[in-house]
Amino acid sequence: MVWEQGPIRPPSEAGSLLLRVTRNCPWNRCTFCATYKGKRFSRREPQEILAEIRAIRQAADHIRELAGPKVTDGLIQELYQRHGFEFFYLANWLKNGGRNVFIQDADSLALRTEELTTILRALKDAFPTVERITSYARAATLARKKEQELVELAGAGLTRLHVGLESGSDAVLGFVQKGVTAREEIEAGRKVVAAGISLCFYVLVGLGGQNFRDGHPRETARVINAVRPPYVRLRSLFVKPGTPLHQQMVEGTFTPLAEDEQVEEIMSLLEGIEPYQGRLVSDHILNLLAEVEGDLSRDRERMLAVCRRYLALPPYERLLFRLGRRMGRFEKLDDLDGPGRGAVEQTMSAIGGPDRVEAAVERLKQHFL
Repeated sequence: MVWEQGPIRPPSEAGSLLLRVTRNCPWNRCTFCATYKGKRFSRREPQEILAEIRAIRQAADHIRELAGPKVTDGLIQELYQRHGFEFFYLANWLKNGGRNVFIQDADSLALRTEELTTILRALKDAFPTVERITSYARAATLARKKEQELVELAGAGLTRLHVGLESGSDAVLGFVQKGVTAREEIEAGRKVVAAGISLCFYVLVGLGGQNFRDGHPRETARVINAVRPPYVRLRSLFVKPGTPLHQQMVEGTFTPLAEDEQVEEIMSLLEGIEPYQGRLVSDHILNLLAEVEGDLSRDRERMLAVCRRYLALPPYERLLFRLGRRMGRFEKLDDLDGPGRGAVEQTMSAIGGPDRVEAAVERLKQHFL
């Protein structure tokens, strides 16, 4: 009774049950992404997925029989030792109420709508406690879907879609070979919102590098204004070795932004977004300023103030914060004056002083992907 799980999910889905309906990415050409490189995309057969749902339900029933009235941490550890990660995650999911499910991999909407609808209904039938079902989807795929298809998916239980907007600039999208245009991003986003599915756009801060540093935030804000998604999540670009973008960086055809410049880009993005009832989220350790998070209708000035406060710090303090943030010692700018400062300063000294901080931060970032 072992079921497939894909390689990634959003941080916000850390406690969700994972159900893999497609393998890898149907596009897989984005120059900044290494997740699925060297792997072929495939759609899993619906009957195979339905059999997996039944197997998961059978495993869940077995766990409940062992647990009695309550799934304990001790039982979870025992299941992990006996059966591995799948049972560990399933037991932990049951302990927390069995409410959220994340559908994998990179573009679950690549399945035919009727197939995915059948899978969603089977999932809800097997687990009546499920309240939220979410998935990744490519904007290009969504743009080809009819709005009625998305309405049907919502009716079957799909509640949220995570979409890698990355940029609203056609120049940037073309440069990184995203395989979508800003017009298609707007069309896709509007369809999802109209269908009653919660939409989360991911923005990749710094993706335009030095060449497109003005157009990237301005045009991205334009797409957000046109769609008004309930959630906008920030992700800070880290150019991972082995990606085409890294090769371009080595060759000098792509020059990434420094972290301080990424903060300036976030400010430009915030200034370009018209206030509306949506939320900006910064929930990844690659993001320097976790405090830049809030309601886009009322918290924009506060979020801009966080950026200005950081940029106004003396160079040493900015270096110290960047190191402490990636060490896990700092979460907010106020933490610079907190008990963790001493440990960060000791680390800075141990690695060779301020001149070595940037290299140390880059090494730490590699462990976060």
